[in-house]
Amino acid sequence: METRVTPKPNTSASLSAIHALVERDFGQVNDRIRAQLHSEVPLINEIGGYIIDGGGKRLRPLVVLLAAGACGYRGNQHIALAAVVEFLHTATLLHDDVVDMSDLRRGRATANANWGNAPSVLVGDFIYSRAFQLMVEIGDLPVMRVLASTTNTLAEGEILQLVNTGRIDLTEADYLRVIQHKTAQLFSAAAESAALLANCQETEVGTLRRYGNHLGMAFQLIDDLLDYDGDTHTLGKNLGDDLAEGKPTLPLIHCMAQSSEPDAKTVATALRDRSSERLDEVIDIVRRSGALDYTRTQAYQQLQNALECAAQLRPSPYRDGLAQIARFAVERDS
Repeated sequence: METRVTPKPNTSASLSAIHALVERDFGQVNDRIRAQLHSEVPLINEIGGYIIDGGGKRLRPLVVLLAAGACGYRGNQHIALAAVVEFLHTATLLHDDVVDMSDLRRGRATANANWGNAPSVLVGDFIYSRAFQLMVEIGDLPVMRVLASTTNTLAEGEILQLVNTGRIDLTEADYLRVIQHKTAQLFSAAAESAALLANCQETEVGTLRRYGNHLGMAFQLIDDLLDYDGDTHTLGKNLGDDLAEGKPTLPLIHCMAQSSEPDAKTVATALRDRSSERLDEVIDIVRRSGALDYTRTQAYQQLQNALECAAQLRPSPYRDGLAQIARFAVERDS
């Protein structure tokens, strides 16, 4: 399929316009997150506050709010649901940073860099438990079933990524399976659970489930591309982190398959050794191989799939917001 490339908009302005559609609800979600992160244990409050103040796009709770609006939901449980989804994401990030030994996220030191691995893991566990308390409060069994299954799938994705570390023989299909579990599943659950909460028909539930899946795939593909084609200041993390962590992402997989034997060997050695010492050389090889263009093309395919799903929903500003998030996912630079 031909990639439909359009000029990049001001992505921060685009995201602000999407937030404006659910501004009041989004403010309530942030208030709920702060309230639920409060604990009588000072260290939890300290790390929890640090995480909240670190910002982030909060796309997943935004998807919950927009999907609920697109389905005509009129209750207030979508606020708690959006907080649950954000908690699941945040807990995963805390654990990820420990496993990956990351020291920078969103332009700031990671929690594990500031407080150590043990506090980060334990606060991550606390946030997971808060998420499940909120699920019970919502009290919707189909929603709980989706979110519980999603939590399990996220853990499987992290383990898949771990066992694939340093593998130079990983296939594109293997890679897609990892990001399906690790990233796409939570986006999919965010959209699907909102539809279930609104008691939508199964066709609409399925449409939103697929929308979230394609959105998540597109988002992760661009994330992996930016690790070799981004800017450290803009990204808020170190360029080449994936290489240093031995993650065989699509840019590297495609590059090794398409490059000359010497170039492929250089990339494979850096990946296997988890070394970014020759990062500039690896980036040059990746760019010359066409791997970045290939990865972007795959992301745009996922975008088109997400847009087709959104188009099947009833016309509304919320439906348009879901389409705009999908575009933002592939047009962003951070």
